[in-house]
Formats: sequence, C-alpha cells, structure tokens
Amino acid sequence: MSAEPAPLPARHVLILGGTTEARRLAEALAGDPSCHVTTSLAGRVASPVLPPGDARIGGFGGATGLAAWIVAHDVTRVVDATHPFAERMSFNAAEAQALTGVPLLALRRPGWTPRPGDDWTFADSLDEAAERLPGLGSRAFLTTGRMGLHTFAHLTDTWFLVRSVDPPPDFVRGDPQAAPVPPRLEVLLDRGPFALEGERELIARHRIDVLVTKDSGGTATAPKLTAAREAGIPVLVVRRPPVPEGVARAESVAAALEWLAAAAGA
Repeated sequence: MSAEPAPLPARHVLILGGTTEARRLAEALAGDPSCHVTTSLAGRVASPVLPPGDARIGGFGGATGLAAWIVAHDVTRVVDATHPFAERMSFNAAEAQALTGVPLLALRRPGWTPRPGDDWTFADSLDEAAERLPGLGSRAFLTTGRMGLHTFAHLTDTWFLVRSVDPPPDFVRGDPQAAPVPPRLEVLLDRGPFALEGERELIARHRIDVLVTKDSGGTATAPKLTAAREAGIPVLVVRRPPVPEGVARAESVAAALEWLAAAAGA
C-alpha cells in the first residue's frame, strides 16, 4: 500500500526580491510548513545571494507574463520587495494584481531624511541629477547603480567614482555600439553593507567633493551620508518614484508578515 503524497502548502507567496527586506521575509517564511515561498530576482547581479525557499532568476515578460506565472503556479499572495527604484517591475506587479485578483503588498523601507549639517539637493530623476551635478562639484562619488551611467556620459569635465557589485557592461566591453559611460571614470567593485570608517577614507582618498545617490533608504549604504556630512560635501539625492496607486504598503518585514497572516486568516 503506497503512502499518500504530502499535502501541498496552503499558501504560495511570491516575493519579488532584490533587497535585504526580501531576503529577511523569505527567511521568516521558510520555516512555516503551510507556506511555499518563491523569490524572483531580476538577474542583474552576476552572483546573487539566493534566499531560502525556491528562487527564479530573470524577467516574466511584462505584466501579462507575471500574471500568467502567478496563475500557473497557484500563487496566493505577492509581495513586491524590489528595490524602491525598480519602477517598471512595481507597475507590472500592480497590473498583474488587476489581471489575477491575487493580493499584492509593496514592501518599502523608509527613505532617508536629511539631518542637521546635511547639504542635500533633490532631483526627481537621473536626468535632472545630471543637470544639477556640475553646479555642485567636479569629483563625484556616484552610487546610483551601474545601469544609468549613460545619463552622466556627457559630463566630460566631471570625474566619477562609481561603486557597484558588478562592472558596468560598457566599461568592460568597450563596445562603441553600447550605451556610453562618463569618460573620466573609476569603477570600484564592492557589495554592502559599508562601514562608516571605510566611507570616510574613500571620500578623503579620492578627494570627493559631491555624493550622488538614490534615496534607497535602509542602513546598508547609509554611512556614506554620514561621511559626506562630516566632510562638509553636498549630496545630490534622487527621489523615489511613487508606488502604484491602490497597492497596499508596508515599511518593514514585521508589517509584511502581519499582512500575510491577516490574509491567511481571512
């Protein structure tokens, strides 16, 4: 007499990942036998640190592809824990919610706020940041990610220090058909979290006179803001894009777990 197959978990949570919060949420759910967790990663990092549970890497093919995947895999809840600037994925998730009816939560850690002594200038986009940068400094520590370097490529008088997990593709290939990068560019390959002492030393060693950053929030990369304040240099901050209308929001993993628990008990 053959044994009966184990019952399937009652819940399948799809986490759209890529952040510390996404990993922590997957870790918190991994020990729950009633929950099947899948984390989806965009695949922009060559060697991502995979969270517990199932993982998939790569895009879905837009909102309709995501909706089809949700239906095909019996997903019961979706948590959008992508980077605050992964705007396209967030809007695809909202559209997939409309198409499938599967509840969606946007997990977004709080953004940064200036403190006494900070000299912050805000921009609504990378394009606006590139316009404002020449008036703020000539040796920029650019921490807005490797994929938007072409936005600053025309600033030939500005020297850039770019920090990223992987090298900018154009910096490696030197392909004249690829998107351009700033001509005066040094690339630093590193992965956070970053310590304050290291940020102080980096700013001093490279004679940085302006920091450019996205308002990512969190603690992993926040020490650069303290180091800039201590050095008396301005910070150019790119504001976050909005979360799509009608999507539930949480600012912490604990709040996301409460949302999931409430949904399970509904």
